[in-house]
Amino acid sequence: MAFEKAVKLLGDTDTYTISSDIKSYALRDLGFTISKRGTYSYEAPLDQKSPFTPAARLKITVSPELDGFKMNTVNQSGTMSVNIFSHDRTAEFTEQLNFILANLIARDVLVKN
Repeated sequence: MAFEKAVKLLGDTDTYTISSDIKSYALRDLGFTISKRGTYSYEAPLDQKSPFTPAARLKITVSPELDGFKMNTVNQSGTMSVNIFSHDRTAEFTEQLNFILANLIARDVLVKN
C-alpha cells in the first residue's frame, strides 16, 4: 500500500492530511520509531481497559520523505482493520483516538480537513 497525502479512517467522517510543517524531531518526540527503511511508525492502544492486550489499536506510518502517510485502526494482532465507529465500545475508542489525533494536530504532524 502506497503512502497517501490524505487518509480517512474506516467509518470516520473526517479526513486527515499530513502537515506541510511536519518535522522528524516532532515525530520522534511523539513516540514514532524509525525503521531500517526510514519510515516512521507509531502504534497506540485505543482500549483504556486493557492497554497491553487492546481490542483496537491506531497504527500510523509516515514516509521517510515526510510527504505521505498511512493510518488505520486495527485489531489486537494488527492484521485486520477495525471500524471503531460501529463497535460496541465506540465512545471509549473514539475518545482515545480523538486525544491522540489532537496531539498530532497540535504538533503539526497532521491537519484535520
